[in-house]
Amino acid sequence: MTKGLPAVGDQRRSQLLRGVLDLCLLSLIAERPRYGFEFVTALADNGLDLVSEGSIYPLLARLEREGFISSYRAPSASGGAPRKYYRLTEAGRAELGSGRAVWQTFSACVGRILTDSEPTGGSAP
Repeated sequence: MTKGLPAVGDQRRSQLLRGVLDLCLLSLIAERPRYGFEFVTALADNGLDLVSEGSIYPLLARLEREGFISSYRAPSASGGAPRKYYRLTEAGRAELGSGRAVWQTFSACVGRILTDSEPTGGSAP
């Protein structure tokens, strides 16, 4: 999933990302159809530079099998081989909407625990 040997902080980031990478890909596809390497670039541009192409393609294949995305081939702008682009299906739009709601609720709960917890000064019995 990650590039090279991750540092300690990167290991935690990688584990956190593992649970939401599919939603990130669906969200990127919702912006516009994309091909494989564009996902890696877009994720890195948004601070998620831990993801390699090798981890993207199996996930895209799973999302396609589940009916959340479909693919098509189009000529490369650089004149190379045609590229495989991915776009959202209606089921993918519904999954993204549902996933966003779950993520927002979950991240708000975790955020409260991590930021609002104050030491009580007491000790455990």
